Amino acid sequence: MTKERPHLPRPPLLPKPSEQSSLGTRASNEEKLRRRKLRTSQDSLTDPTGTGSSTDSLQDEKSGHSLLNSIFALQDRQASLGNDQNSSTELLLRKSRNISSSHSDPGKRSSCHTLPLKGDTQHQIIMSSKTKLSPLQHPGSLPPVGVNMASTSLRTANRIDQDCVDYAVIGKRGYERQHSSLSEYRLLDSMVSDNTSLSSMKSTLSVLNPIRPKDVRNRSFLEGSVLGHGALLGAEELDRYFPDRRVGIYIATWNMQGKKELPANLDDLLLPADSEFAQDIYFIGVQEGCSDRREWEIRLQETLGPYYVMLYAAAHGVLYLTVFIRRDLIWFCSEVEHATVTTRIISQIKTKGALGIGFTFFGTSFLFITSHFTSGDSKVYERILDYNKIIEALALPRDLPDTNPYRSSSSDVTTRFDEVFWFGDFNFRLNEDRTGVESILKQDLGSDMSRLLQYDQLSKEMKDGSIFKGFEEAPIQFLPTYKFDIGCDTYDSTAKQRTPSYTDRVLYRSRQKDDIKVMKYACCPTIKTSDHRPVYAVFQVKVRPGRDNIPLGAGQFDRNLYLEGIRRRITRELQRKEALKNQKNSVVCSVS
Repeated sequence: MTKERPHLPRPPLLPKPSEQSSLGTRASNEEKLRRRKLRTSQDSLTDPTGTGSSTDSLQDEKSGHSLLNSIFALQDRQASLGNDQNSSTELLLRKSRNISSSHSDPGKRSSCHTLPLKGDTQHQIIMSSKTKLSPLQHPGSLPPVGVNMASTSLRTANRIDQDCVDYAVIGKRGYERQHSSLSEYRLLDSMVSDNTSLSSMKSTLSVLNPIRPKDVRNRSFLEGSVLGHGALLGAEELDRYFPDRRVGIYIATWNMQGKKELPANLDDLLLPADSEFAQDIYFIGVQEGCSDRREWEIRLQETLGPYYVMLYAAAHGVLYLTVFIRRDLIWFCSEVEHATVTTRIISQIKTKGALGIGFTFFGTSFLFITSHFTSGDSKVYERILDYNKIIEALALPRDLPDTNPYRSSSSDVTTRFDEVFWFGDFNFRLNEDRTGVESILKQDLGSDMSRLLQYDQLSKEMKDGSIFKGFEEAPIQFLPTYKFDIGCDTYDSTAKQRTPSYTDRVLYRSRQKDDIKVMKYACCPTIKTSDHRPVYAVFQVKVRPGRDNIPLGAGQFDRNLYLEGIRRRITRELQRKEALKNQKNSVVCSVS
């Protein structure tokens, strides 16, 4: 048996017409060159190594070669056969395309060869060299898609998780690189192109933005410009932490009735179970506070945990005001100032009055006032006098600049800040006897307290404009918070039979409309160690960029309080686990 040649023999050439001119001779030479190139590519189709050989593909190759020989023969006769042969040629070309598309060679891309036909006309025969295989299917189920916690900025609200589940979640999930307020092309344009810098920028485990040496050299925290590049309180930093430029604020007010015993658990007050996120800044105002103020602050730190630090705390007699802030936000606060006012005739008695704290966060100034007004069902006028004295005598701000002095008044401290929150025991009552109020409480009120609030003294005075000018209050959808018997949900059962009333309130005002959005306004019915129920409110407040020329707080906080609160938090958790372990052991022993 003769050995099969690696490629097909050259097709025989037909004799040329005698009338062919020198131009035809030159064209014939060009055709020879093209045929050599075609034979070279034709050799590769035979696949001498056998890598892509199969029964079907070899049959396709033989039929394809026979078609090519016919095409070569047809080209040589083209001059004599005339235009009638063109249709046959095109038919053969179509067949060659169909057959050549089945040729396979997994290591090569499809090549395109041009065959000369009559005149300057050229047709392309595309010979695919890729093997068409059936699509592969995974034998089992596809792996699950990983959860991607992508964010455009560093969110400042904590998701409330029980038993510190958030630590485990962070360990299992990867954070994408957070976008800086600087656009990506600006970073890459001037970043030094070394492997360390680039890998640091593209790290998937860090939420910190890369810092360029150039920025560190040029950055000035005291440039005093809102638009200055790299300003600590400027727009870039603000947008990085608060893309929507709103900060979450939590405010609580509680008259503790001077009780020494503190509640066993403050979670329901500071971390309500129906809230998805904790807030960025906490303000807790207390009237008739406990005798051990430091213990109260430690308990607050223990409850809020390591996410928060105590920015400031002040007292005026038994009026306490404590500020806790997320630890990564302390750098954007100014120095904190406070002032006090006594409304008693004898100034040494500091049970009634006001305590105010003011500071600037980025470029927005805040004022928080907790107060305790004169008590008594009929002493509405005295309470209005307390209010007027406080707004005139509260000496704030002192060293902090006024962000809008043209809208400030020297006779009203609430006009000298962008955002003002006033909360406390205002002691306003319901102008209705005990019997009438109890009959309304026995009805199915749901969340509609309008039948009670129609007798509210504070609502009437605010509507008349005699007190809290420019202030607003969120709709009240909870029952009166005063006066309860200690440890139960029964209103005053003593001989005085005081009328249930809304004495504890949270009010707010702003220089700009819609700067403050109320997210929640409620009371905490589970804390029953006082004759008052705590009241709290949650807000989203607009924040604007600021200048770095204000007195900066520079990250100051109470370090000793932070460490003590965390130590107690850990100790209490260990004690709880030990108690559960002992309980399980005792159950096992009793069964056996």
